[in-house]
Amino acid sequence: MSRLILCADDFAYSRGVSETIVELAKAGKLNAISCMTGMPGWHEDSLLLRTVPPHVQIGLHLTLTGERPLTAMPELAPRGVLPDINTLQRRAARWNLPFGEIADEIRAQFAAFVQAMGRAPDFVDGHQHAHALPGIREIVLAEVACRAPQSWVRACSDRFSSMVQRPFLGKAIGSSFHTRGFRRAAAAYGIATNDSFGGHYDFARDYARLFHRFLRGGRGMHLVMCHPGAGTRADDTIAGARCREAETLIKLPIADMAARAGMAFPGRAEGRRESVARRSEGHFHCAAAHVAAASGRAAG
Repeated sequence: MSRLILCADDFAYSRGVSETIVELAKAGKLNAISCMTGMPGWHEDSLLLRTVPPHVQIGLHLTLTGERPLTAMPELAPRGVLPDINTLQRRAARWNLPFGEIADEIRAQFAAFVQAMGRAPDFVDGHQHAHALPGIREIVLAEVACRAPQSWVRACSDRFSSMVQRPFLGKAIGSSFHTRGFRRAAAAYGIATNDSFGGHYDFARDYARLFHRFLRGGRGMHLVMCHPGAGTRADDTIAGARCREAETLIKLPIADMAARAGMAFPGRAEGRRESVARRSEGHFHCAAAHVAAASGRAAG
């Protein structure tokens, strides 16, 4: 039977976001939480995760846009703030990125997760899907293979026949275009991905009316992203949408809705790789090899 993974992104973005996500997980409305370990409140907020049910997966939400990095990034973040996603996408398309800086930052965010949680993440994805961009994906996948080979990674694309059944087709196509080839790259490492992906919308429409449509066309492990939260942060452009999502999710009979769509919820998604018993003796060497490969391609 197919499985619905309803994942709340942006844990640790703010205390209000973190508290709301945890309460939804405890109420049985979520079964995955993706964490921004580079945020100032991460270590304190991570203590909240000790109270979530054991079936809820806790993952790493790699952050390479819009926030302050953990490491010095004089090329990518010369003023101490990471670029917006449009800039990062353009540079990735030209393979014009400081891959060494990015690798150091990704390692630091992984390390912050392990330090707080005492273990590797259950899955890895990226804020605004930056983890799946060309050049960056190679670094991410190498690090996952070395540090968390049992985890799965978020694939942000889907079949057109599935996407067309859901709202905001243009956004879904955009995600698929910018991250095309990611599933093949993950498979080359023996890393599992979700089978289908939904949750795109404009953060302005009636979330309650849209949610059931996110479940359409799901197959295998169907991942739906969401962004519930509370409170305000000065630069949070979707603060209103976060509150509306939280208010909707707490009321919806999500398990029943998933069942009607032919999916189980909230059963824990298990890794589906046949062979993942590959751990590097030195993850720094593993990642460094792929930084070199990415840099070589950029120079070619």
